[in-house]
Amino acid sequence: MYLYTSGCNVLFTIYCIFFVIVSCRAIPPRPLRQHHSQVNTYLKPIMNENAPKVRTPHYGWYVVAAGTLCIFASLGFGRFALGMLLPAMAESLELTYSQMGLISTSNFVGYLVAVLFCSYISARIGSRLLIFFALLLVATSMILVSRANSFITVAIIYTLTGIGSGASNVPMMGLISSWFSARQRGKAAGFVVIGSGFAILLSGKLIPYLNQLGESDGWRLSWIVLGMIVLFISIICFVVIRDTPAELGLKPYDSNKTSPPTAPNFTGDGPSATRKDIYHLGAIYFLFGYTYVIYATFIVTTLVQERGFSESIAGNFWSWVGFLSLFSGPVFGTLSDKLGRKSGLIMVFTIQMFAYLLVALSLPGTFLYLSIGCYGLVAWSIPSIMAATVGDYVGPQKAARVFGFITFIFALGQIAGPAIAGFLAEKYGSFSSSFLMAALFAGIAVILSTRLKKPTEIS
Repeated sequence: MYLYTSGCNVLFTIYCIFFVIVSCRAIPPRPLRQHHSQVNTYLKPIMNENAPKVRTPHYGWYVVAAGTLCIFASLGFGRFALGMLLPAMAESLELTYSQMGLISTSNFVGYLVAVLFCSYISARIGSRLLIFFALLLVATSMILVSRANSFITVAIIYTLTGIGSGASNVPMMGLISSWFSARQRGKAAGFVVIGSGFAILLSGKLIPYLNQLGESDGWRLSWIVLGMIVLFISIICFVVIRDTPAELGLKPYDSNKTSPPTAPNFTGDGPSATRKDIYHLGAIYFLFGYTYVIYATFIVTTLVQERGFSESIAGNFWSWVGFLSLFSGPVFGTLSDKLGRKSGLIMVFTIQMFAYLLVALSLPGTFLYLSIGCYGLVAWSIPSIMAATVGDYVGPQKAARVFGFITFIFALGQIAGPAIAGFLAEKYGSFSSSFLMAALFAGIAVILSTRLKKPTEIS
């Protein structure tokens, strides 16, 4: 209870800091008193000459910070915390491997439903309100999961969590193209997606503690605590996020306004990518969704039930994934800005392929550490690169809609991946075949990435 109370206090403090920052930016400077006007006139040239120039960060970076918290809540807790909770839930609710996979799939079904409608809703009420209501749904459904007593109940409620995750993630990533120029999108999106890493880092430590605290029903306490944290974050996002820079009289952030752009910055009326180009992106994103979620969902279960690790040690492994993933988005997003989106995708999928192979094969424990290191290092790189690539291909006005479409295809992969992986594990008695399948699909993604066109070729 002390840990729970402390966590709420920390989040409330963060909320207050964000509120003060935003409020202060909106307060104009107070005028000098009238009787000081003559002194002010005399000293003004001297003051202007000697006064240091204070550079305040562009408000887009405040949106990025709020976006990091949004992904922390919607995906980090709403989706990736499930891997840590599944072993305890399986024991308490007597779940089979197939049912465990279907619970994960139910979340992605909800995600898919959200992707179908979130672009339409975002166009009507704005991304800010949609993100707020979606996070409220995530928080409420997570708390309700704690009351579930059967597989069916968990699957139904967790579908609602998926709806909230999709309805908050897609518009949040779409906002990057509105707030940042083409040369900055990869970096900005990279910082947003590392929110999942922070959540994994925290859940790897927090959930085993809460599970022990609540004994046989500790997983229920974990769902409640995580849901309350998401509730606080929804308020922060509502306070900070703005739909466009124009609302604050700003333009999209560009660190170098004098140099020519590295990629075409299309407008809604200018040239655009063809359907074939968009489907190509969607196929690559599908393969990422299909493969990464198998590892994220079943690696902890594999460590506990097949490799003989305790839940706390497996949690430490998962925390390392979260820590390493903090570098994945910014590093590879920035590399894609410098080296190109194609090179970034090829590098990431190659590393992921080795991560899946190392855990699938019966190798010494050292290779298991290497697998977790490889996976964590590139964990959230693909979403950041994809968000930047879509902005390069179609421009900021169409970015949210096109990103929503390829995310729909991505969600199909997320639905199929854990379900098929669970059935394979049920059939062969191990997840090794599932990880081998993930490695094969990651290899196919490498091949598709080599065929990706540059934005200049599209124009």
